[in-house]
Amino acid sequence: RPPPRPHRNSFRISMQATRAPRAMALAVRFPCLLSCSSRHRMLASLLANSNFRNARCFSTSDEAPEPRFLDMVQINFNKAAKYTDMHESMLKQILACNSVLRVSFPIRRDNGEIDVIRGYRAQHSHHRTPCKGGIRYAANVDLQEVEALASLMTFKCAVVNVPFGGAKGGVAINPKEYSVIELEKITRRYAVELKKYGFLGPGVDVPAPDVGTGAREMSWICDTFSVLYGMEDVNAYACVTGKPITLGGVDGRTEATGLGVCYATKYFLGLADECKRVGVSPGLEGKSVIVQGFGNVGYHAAYFFEKFGAKVIGVIEFNGSVYNPKGLDIEALKSYMTSHGSLLGFKGATKEYPKERALELMEEECDLLVPAALEKSVNRSNADRIKAKIVVEGANGPTTPYAEEILSKKGVIVLPDMLMNAGGVSVSYFEWLKNLSHVGFGRITRRWEEKGKQGFLQELKKAGVVIDDAGLSHETKSGASERDLVYSGLEDTMCKGMQETVDTARQLGVSYRVAAFVNALKKMEGTYRDAGFTI
Repeated sequence: RPPPRPHRNSFRISMQATRAPRAMALAVRFPCLLSCSSRHRMLASLLANSNFRNARCFSTSDEAPEPRFLDMVQINFNKAAKYTDMHESMLKQILACNSVLRVSFPIRRDNGEIDVIRGYRAQHSHHRTPCKGGIRYAANVDLQEVEALASLMTFKCAVVNVPFGGAKGGVAINPKEYSVIELEKITRRYAVELKKYGFLGPGVDVPAPDVGTGAREMSWICDTFSVLYGMEDVNAYACVTGKPITLGGVDGRTEATGLGVCYATKYFLGLADECKRVGVSPGLEGKSVIVQGFGNVGYHAAYFFEKFGAKVIGVIEFNGSVYNPKGLDIEALKSYMTSHGSLLGFKGATKEYPKERALELMEEECDLLVPAALEKSVNRSNADRIKAKIVVEGANGPTTPYAEEILSKKGVIVLPDMLMNAGGVSVSYFEWLKNLSHVGFGRITRRWEEKGKQGFLQELKKAGVVIDDAGLSHETKSGASERDLVYSGLEDTMCKGMQETVDTARQLGVSYRVAAFVNALKKMEGTYRDAGFTI
């Protein structure tokens, strides 16, 4: 039976129409056409349908196209669901996206023209509140991508035991095509729209930086919220994280995601038994690393890998890549790129790849490949040529399910994004706590700790122990600063998440991605079970 005509051009597909094969295929391919309630019911029926799991758009056969990002999350969700004893209704609740916002608003550009801006925000889960997730500025942002990233954020928070629900937002612009004044207008109006519809607030939804945004955009959102809505709210500055220090940001947030990648990798390579089980040599010292993406995550991952004793032999950017088998000077390379706008021409490189061949560097032999740019960087077109021993996912969704199957057959280990890049949200949690407590970490205890350490050293000297004060480390003689405490909390968070993932992977005999999803699902089930369901 053909689907009914849309009512008033709403382009909504009713659940009655989705019973028809043609309409069902349309609904699967374009879920954004469904109303929110209809989409939840359709996903529930599809989860229970074995034919759906083997459908062409979710297949990894040679003839099937690469799945969309949202489909990738659902594929991995379905794989993990098989290893739980959770009831189907619980799986339906966990998978469904709770709330979605799509807005359009005008801005007047510097030349007097009017632009209509499209913005999105998705709150995937309210099992823990507030919701948490970044805001990205990119021309290709759409509702499907935002929903996928929001769901991934939910599972990411659960994996590393951060008590937030998942959310994600985006504005469909290329920020390079707008002036600073225009970007401020867009950001402030977007913040107003979020607040208007209940998608912004310290206890409701707390955004953070993502692709195309940073501390500057977060400060604009914070100021807009506090001035218009937070005059009597002492916690108003907790409405967003990733802020500058002057507006309540936390020391260590900027590098948190890249540093978290390094902490988790270092811990994994320190598990000698696990490395032996999966066939890789233990220890990070001396490992060769290639990083794809030299933005915030990629740069800090490369910087800390170098600091921890690894050798960064290649860096890839969209307009060119550089390579040196003896290792690159990361700080010098970053300084060169900042001044020249490209990696090409850097004197410390022995080999260059121009823009049209930049991604070929991913196929060079190395121990660790770190895709830290956008999704689907490792896909069916290049997976069989990847020579890395371990793929460390710094970006969201950089490896497609098809590519992961190819890598698995080759014996390549994939450390999943939902664990590896969770450092950002972990430190955002610390910043949120700082804003709610209204005191910086270490402010009350730092001097007390320092006096205690100095007193202990003096007692050792009185006992005849010779101590060279000049050779003492910062940790030995000083109290913990805010950055020290943030780094410590981040390392503990990433190491604990990695250990839980490794334990589950061993127990079930599954990949680390499936293990991370299983852990997330079980933790979310525990929250729902203990809290009960709202009437």
